[in-house]
Amino acid sequence: MKLIITGASGLVATELIRQSLRMREITKVVALARKPVSAPADVSPADAAKLQSVVLDDYERYPDDVRAQLAGADACIWTVAVTPTKAQSYAFDELTRICHTCTLAGIRAMVEAGQARPFRFLYMSGQNGERDQSKKPILLPAYVKMRGETENQLLAFAAAQQPAGSVELCVAKPGIITGHHSSGLKSVMTGVLVGLGIVKKVDIQELVAAMLQQVRDGFEKEPLENDDLIRIGQKALASIAEGTK
Repeated sequence: MKLIITGASGLVATELIRQSLRMREITKVVALARKPVSAPADVSPADAAKLQSVVLDDYERYPDDVRAQLAGADACIWTVAVTPTKAQSYAFDELTRICHTCTLAGIRAMVEAGQARPFRFLYMSGQNGERDQSKKPILLPAYVKMRGETENQLLAFAAAQQPAGSVELCVAKPGIITGHHSSGLKSVMTGVLVGLGIVKKVDIQELVAAMLQQVRDGFEKEPLENDDLIRIGQKALASIAEGTK
C-alpha cells in the first residue's frame, strides 16, 4: 500500500509517519511538505526506508515531477490546515486559500496523476466544521462554515468521479488533540472547553491509529466524529499491542 501524507512536517502528520512506517501493509509513505521530512528517530532503519520525502513549494500548485511521485497511491491523509486557535492570525482570504483552495487543488492533482482504485482520501477537518451553510455558528462563524464547505466540495468531487466509487472520501472531525507537549495555559484552556462541553478531545495516538486503520481497511462511516475516532483508534492500538506480545 502506498500512502500519501500531506503537511508532513506537522504534529499529527509526524505521528502518522511514525505509525504508518511500522505497518506491515504499508510499503511506501510519501511525505508531502514544504521542507524535507525525515523518519522519526524511533523507527527502525528497515521501516524508515519506506519513507519518500517530497518537497512542494505551494499546496495549490503541483509540478509534473511532484505529480509523478504521487501517482499510483492507494490513499491520502490530508492534514494541511490552519487550526481554530491560529485562524484569527490570518487574513480570511489566505485562511480560505490554505484550508479550502489548496485542499481541492490537492485532491484534483492526485486523481489526475493516476491512482489505485479505489483511491481513499481522508480529510482531517475539525469537530465544528459546519456543512450546513444556512446555519450561523456562534464561534468563528466564517471559519467553521468555510471548513464545512470544504468538506461539502470534497465529497461532491469524489462522488462525481468515474467510474463510480473510484474515489472514496471521508472526513475526520476530531476535537482538541491531546497527548502531545503543550503549554500549561493551553492545557488549562483545553480542560475548561472540554469541561463546558464546548469541544471534545482525542489523544493524538488514538486519532492517528484510527485514520490509518480507516484508509487501510475502508471507511466504516462518513464523517468520522470524535467519538468514532476514539473508538476505532483504541481498538486499533489494542490490536497492535496484542500483535507485539
